[in-house]
Amino acid sequence: MADDAASPRDYRDTVFLPETPFPMRAGLPKKEPEILAGWADQDLYHALRKARQAAGAPLFVFHDGPPYANGAIHIGHALNKLLKDFSCRSRFALGYDVDFIPGWDCHGLPIEWKIEEEYRKKGRRKDDVPTAEFRAECRAYAGHWIGEQMKGFKRLGVLADWEHRYSTMDFTSEATIVAEFQKFVMSGQLYRGSKPVMWSPVERTALADAEVEYADHVSPTVWVKFPVQGGDASVVIWTTTPWTIPANRAVSYNPRIDYGVYEVEALEENLEFQPWAAPGDKLILADKLAEDVLKAAKVAKWKRVATADLDGVTLSHPLAKMDAGYGFKVPMLAGDHVTDDAGTGFVHTAPGHGADDYLVWLKSKAQLDAAGIDSAIPETVDPDGAYYPHVPLFAGLKVLETEGKKSGKFGPANGAVMEKLIEAGNLLARGRLEHSYPHSWRSKAPVIFRNTPQWFIRMDQPIEGGETTLRQRALQAIADTAFYPEMGRNRIGGMVETRPDWLISRQRAWGAPLAMFVDKVTGEPLRDQAVNDRIVSLMREEGADAWFNRPATDFLGNHDPEQYEKVEDILDVWFDSGSTHAFTLEGRDDSGWPADLYLEGSDQHRGWFQSSLLESCGTRGRAPYKTLVTHGFTLDENGQKMSKSLGNTVDPHVVIAESGAEILRLWAATVDYQDDQRIGKTILATVTDSYRKLRNTMRYLLGALDGFTDAERVPLPEMPALEQYILHRLWTLDGQVRDAYERYSFNEVVRPLLDFCQSDLSVFFFDIRKDSLYCDRPDALKRRAYRTVLDAIFERLTIWLSPLMTFTMEEAWTTRFPEAGSNAFRIFPETPAAWRNEAEQARWTAMDEVISAVTASLEVERREKRIGSSLEAAPTVELTAAQKALFDDQSAAEIFRTSAAELIEGAALSVRPFLAQGDKCDRCWRILPEVKADTRLCLRCEDAVEAWDKTHAA
Repeated sequence: MADDAASPRDYRDTVFLPETPFPMRAGLPKKEPEILAGWADQDLYHALRKARQAAGAPLFVFHDGPPYANGAIHIGHALNKLLKDFSCRSRFALGYDVDFIPGWDCHGLPIEWKIEEEYRKKGRRKDDVPTAEFRAECRAYAGHWIGEQMKGFKRLGVLADWEHRYSTMDFTSEATIVAEFQKFVMSGQLYRGSKPVMWSPVERTALADAEVEYADHVSPTVWVKFPVQGGDASVVIWTTTPWTIPANRAVSYNPRIDYGVYEVEALEENLEFQPWAAPGDKLILADKLAEDVLKAAKVAKWKRVATADLDGVTLSHPLAKMDAGYGFKVPMLAGDHVTDDAGTGFVHTAPGHGADDYLVWLKSKAQLDAAGIDSAIPETVDPDGAYYPHVPLFAGLKVLETEGKKSGKFGPANGAVMEKLIEAGNLLARGRLEHSYPHSWRSKAPVIFRNTPQWFIRMDQPIEGGETTLRQRALQAIADTAFYPEMGRNRIGGMVETRPDWLISRQRAWGAPLAMFVDKVTGEPLRDQAVNDRIVSLMREEGADAWFNRPATDFLGNHDPEQYEKVEDILDVWFDSGSTHAFTLEGRDDSGWPADLYLEGSDQHRGWFQSSLLESCGTRGRAPYKTLVTHGFTLDENGQKMSKSLGNTVDPHVVIAESGAEILRLWAATVDYQDDQRIGKTILATVTDSYRKLRNTMRYLLGALDGFTDAERVPLPEMPALEQYILHRLWTLDGQVRDAYERYSFNEVVRPLLDFCQSDLSVFFFDIRKDSLYCDRPDALKRRAYRTVLDAIFERLTIWLSPLMTFTMEEAWTTRFPEAGSNAFRIFPETPAAWRNEAEQARWTAMDEVISAVTASLEVERREKRIGSSLEAAPTVELTAAQKALFDDQSAAEIFRTSAAELIEGAALSVRPFLAQGDKCDRCWRILPEVKADTRLCLRCEDAVEAWDKTHAA
């Protein structure tokens, strides 16, 4: 206020200035734990559910995909759990009773691998440790990290039933997982097959497709000659896995490809080495690829001497000269998988080490039997990645190293095989190729295809008691599921359409077992429900350890234990997590099945989304979820993958300690999580700035509403046009916010509300009406209408933003209503249809051009220092008749934020920024001719002071 020595009075006490204890500086790192403690004291989650149930609210079931319990939470965990919290809190705010039980995935290789590392440091081998002791160490390790991760998730403000969390290693969970597995046994969907699977020698276990990722790798490449028996030519194959040559049993070709016999006439000269090809060699190649192959072999001149007829051709193994063990016949097999896109047009076929090789071998069984060729699939490489002792020439050599510093690197096998091929005269050429190669998702070590007996669930055999297959059921379930984003449907659908049978067995120790017995004679699983019931019953009491610790007689009852093999493989951890719906949702009075929502990262289309789908479709005929929501991965500010080695990670604990969890919450709410999103110091600084704007809006509202009561309210028909326009904006936002929450599109909540707070409120509505708020008498209609609308804004912003900015909205709500209870109990208020006012929307939109023109003109005056405040101006605005009709002349000055304004009709919009005439009011600072010399007040302020004096008389 003005401080003029000539002023007869200091009017500051008569002006209404907003007051609130809500601080400008949030102090979130200190304030948030206080709020969390308050929620804990009132057991907020359960209190909220009881309130909703008492009101008869509809149930919304969210099933939490279990994070893996093997380390502190990282930024990916934070994003994931925050999106889940947003989903559940928003459903509470929409009036639902929400079931959210958080869970953890505890079994499997990463934990087992960690315990093995600890053993190795102590000079112990896992194989020397009793299974019970090893499993106990794994259980303790997982239990520790469940506790640590739970602390992190709670600190983020995630509202859930933490007291009843689930984990896959709980005894009841393990028992249910095994019971779900037994359903597949009893329905005939399970079988044991010996076929190539992706095998990790480093981890000594089979891997499913979902456990494999692809990374760049440099492999040796070889062109190898297979001599035609009874002829003078050789079929040439090309492969990036020389180590599989000892396992070769056939060469595949495609009858639709044109092949020729090419004779070598001359070699390249002046080379640093002698090529392995020689003039006179006859090589059988695909015509399309012949030139490339011959150039790789350093052949300078050649000729095509004949068209190759491959029907009935038999080859010799390229190592037959080196050892009689390779003296068997190598047949030519027709296969559609052979192409002439690359290589030689032939495929070296090792049925124990490749999916296509295996299939073409099985398909050709009749041909093999007719030719007197043993159709058994050879076993060449042992679980440790070394050749078996019976493999000629190479016994014991490592394909992959599994010990020491070279663990995970390719061993000497490739080199040894190439040397023997050279000795045999059948290596035509070799090179190197950088290509995408499969690696274990967890250990990052390369994997190999290896023939091994494993247990599978059939994808394409009708399930007993029905006509549909598991694949058909799963595809139908995908069609019946809602996807956000929609592209997720095609992603998981494509994977299910093409996936092989589900490999569910693992040769490890830490997990739920394939708890069944197999007939030693027939190889078939024992199907006896009484046996199954005994297994499950004991596991509920003792956990899965009962299967490993107890003798077979404790489970078999009257069956002869000598007749059955006790299977001690463990289940694929994806089967574990895919069964979580069975022990988390089913059988509870306050939950339901199927879940309304599953929400995870996009990698779970091949992981948990899919394993849950297959498990549930196999046992219940449908998916365990109605809706799938998918998020992308979190990258650094430059769009690069985060890595500790690169130093570009963002630790959520550090952000929370420095800025508060609310900043992470707001970041997660503003990104388009359906795509990959970014985070870093610059981005968090921008988020912090947005937070300040939202907080300042709440602080202004609290201050401006100080002392507001229902007696002040102004009914809608009596409100000025500006207030009616703002209410219309609230009506519009209400629909947008509800729709965005329904679609789990949280950035479509934050961004419109942030824009509303900044553009509609701070620089427009608040700025226009601050004069009325500060200086009008308390009973003035305009001031009362303004505060009535501010109350509506506060009521809606605090609940609309509550699921996202839960700490700040809780603080704001309880600051104004300390006895009203937690903001979380509130439900979105109904926004009256009468607030909809398209006419005011159109009017204020049209007025914006004029307001902007006046503002721009005043900015020039300020920049040129001809005025200081806009209250020093009294512009004359010339505008068209249509534009003039939009304004009320009496309110134009307030809208322009000037002391006076004159609107005149003209041909086009123009602004003349005249100076205001008169004296400055000591109370409102407007410059008006009416200001009296004795009081230094304008007429409005004189009336307001008189009213103030009456109410404050001693």
